[in-house]
Amino acid sequence: METERKERWRETHLLTPDKKDLARHVLGLVRRGQDVTKTLRGYPLEGGGYLNKAMLVSIYNEMVAAGEMKEDARLLERIRMKPMRTLSGVTTVTVLTKPYPCPGKCIFCPTDVRMPKSYLPDEPGAMRAVEHRFDPYDQVMSRITQLKALGHPTDKIELLILGGTWSSYKRDYQEWFVKRCFDAMNGFSHLPTEEMKIGGDELREAQTYNETTHHRNVGLVIETRPDEINPDEIKWLRYLGVTKVQMGAQSLDDRVLEMNKRGHDVECTQQATALLRAAGFKIVLHWMPNLHGATPDSDREDFSRLWEGFCPDEIKIYPNQLLANAELYEYWQRGEFKPYSTQELIDLIADIKPSIPRYCRVNRVIRDIPSTNVVEGNRRTSLRQDVQIEMKKRGTKCQCVRCREVRGKSVKTEALQLNDHVYPAEAAEEHFISFVTPEDKLAGFVRLSLPGKKSPETGIDDLARAALIREVHVYGQSLAVGAEKDGAAQHVGLGTRLLEEAERIAFENGYGRMAVISAVGTRGYYLGRGFERGEYYLVKKIG
Repeated sequence: METERKERWRETHLLTPDKKDLARHVLGLVRRGQDVTKTLRGYPLEGGGYLNKAMLVSIYNEMVAAGEMKEDARLLERIRMKPMRTLSGVTTVTVLTKPYPCPGKCIFCPTDVRMPKSYLPDEPGAMRAVEHRFDPYDQVMSRITQLKALGHPTDKIELLILGGTWSSYKRDYQEWFVKRCFDAMNGFSHLPTEEMKIGGDELREAQTYNETTHHRNVGLVIETRPDEINPDEIKWLRYLGVTKVQMGAQSLDDRVLEMNKRGHDVECTQQATALLRAAGFKIVLHWMPNLHGATPDSDREDFSRLWEGFCPDEIKIYPNQLLANAELYEYWQRGEFKPYSTQELIDLIADIKPSIPRYCRVNRVIRDIPSTNVVEGNRRTSLRQDVQIEMKKRGTKCQCVRCREVRGKSVKTEALQLNDHVYPAEAAEEHFISFVTPEDKLAGFVRLSLPGKKSPETGIDDLARAALIREVHVYGQSLAVGAEKDGAAQHVGLGTRLLEEAERIAFENGYGRMAVISAVGTRGYYLGRGFERGEYYLVKKIG
């Protein structure tokens, strides 16, 4: 079956001499300003079908390499497949860990022996992992190759490691897994896939090499449970190079957590969030409406608690979906659980989305689970678009980070306004410092955290009495290092100006030091702006 699939792919994608000639002709028309899609449709292939954008990208790369045409960033942007993937400024590469037991016993979580806990083998990212036998090197290398073939730049990579509870895996596996991901980004030759203990030095060498390689890691994300977070785990995550942590809060109601056998309480989530913030991590919380014991009204109330101290930087809204291989299915069979309808979910999310603060990004509003797995309830994976349509009807809008990103639009720096949105988050004072356009679109931002006297102790010397830079992000199409694009927010010095403003605010609030939770591939950026290497962070004296 796998051989047949690859054979079909070759038939569809390989360019014969006739297809090459046609692709060159179409590319020429597009260069002269014609619409890409209409032009492709205007030149059908003999025997049926059409050329696709991947073929145009292939011909473009071939012509540039042969010196037949100069690099043209604007042209490449027009023929690139799914340009939205990299308009946030980085290219995300997702990998899955191997199947492994999870300490959780949640009744809503699907169980499949072929997959890490909570994942299904026919989810898009999971299918790629299965195809590569969960090998980290092969997953990363394959995805980079695919993205390049589709015309996406791959010099700035956010590595997203998924698969149950990361912290429950053995640490020698974690270290090996991350090191092999770096090997792929570094372009090292393929080595045997067997897991091995690497003893520390090899990982550090791979990280150091990545500081100046072609595929730099600008963010490393793992997912875990709140009850796995403690000072020792914090240090370990920083050793691996982790900069962002996803946690399943699921609900902020102890009764609902207990009914769903979550295994931890709300206070545990609160403590974990506060500790991650004190250590400078970017925080992503998963929130699940329609859990057993919840109602649409109780979910509306529950959602509002997210902004009472927890204050995540990003959220994923994952409506509970009834799956046959989850314990919840038995509750449904007994009549003890009923999923919300699609319209109930649309109404719920349309109600709560406008309340999301300006500092938070909504990454997802539904999991990409194929509808064939859902027993009853919502089967639509286009829920975000459905909610947007409903909000437009109501005349409401969301002001979250994702809805305000400038994306690929040009930026006039002289028109940008500098904003400092200050909010309390447990014992810390947070500053969301941003540059916005006259239309209130985000061109870039920095997350500055000022720990208070009651902030949790991390036990890390780098962070002693330091203000924390938790994230610096400047928007625009992700470009190759050194590339230029007229008006692109990433290339007009906004990052440096945001850092200077953060330093000013930190100094005025009595801090003499700053620490930044730098990804491996962004160390050079901060080192060039006065920071020095600490044990786990980059640090700088200010004032």
